[in-house]
Amino acid sequence: MSTVDSHDSDPIGAGDFGVWLANLRRIMRRGGESDVACGTCTGCCSGSQFVHIEPDEHVARAAIPPAWLVPAPGMPPGHQVIGFDAEGRCPMLGDSGCTIYPDRPRACRVYDCRVFAAAGVEVDEPEKTAIAHRARRWVFEYSSEADRAQHVAMTRRGAEVAHDPQLRDVASLGRALAVIRSQLGASADGANPASRSSARRRRTTTPRCDE
Repeated sequence: MSTVDSHDSDPIGAGDFGVWLANLRRIMRRGGESDVACGTCTGCCSGSQFVHIEPDEHVARAAIPPAWLVPAPGMPPGHQVIGFDAEGRCPMLGDSGCTIYPDRPRACRVYDCRVFAAAGVEVDEPEKTAIAHRARRWVFEYSSEADRAQHVAMTRRGAEVAHDPQLRDVASLGRALAVIRSQLGASADGANPASRSSARRRRTTTPRCDE
């Protein structure tokens, strides 16, 4: 399966911005799943990302070979991550997509690359070119001028964080989520809707799957 949904640059409908934002707020506060029209894109599965497995994810853990699970750096016992191979691919990614899709981890269920389009944050990590390609293609619709104005405010803040020294070492995903949380306020505290990798740019010492 291709990691990029062809080489096309045509816009892809991201849905109604207000509806999307309300769903994201719900996921952040109470959990749930993102509904992303991935098509053939597997960018998030092939972008050198560590996938977090929480202690209560017994079904996902049972579906993953133990050799591919390692302790999550800096987290309490019971937290684990899946690494990636030399090409940056998740070991559970097969030729036709995720081989454990019905039992995939929570981090995969909530991941939504539309956060970059919503926040106006560019995916600038060189190993995540497929995600960057997809994120640039998302285009939201608006059912009200208030929704449009809120999105404009978010993207303006996204442009500002690119020059914020406090976020200089934060990865693009962390910056996008920081922008969205700043707009949603305290009500957004809670689950990370895209917690597939560390918020910081620095490399973790967790081994890759082929090491």
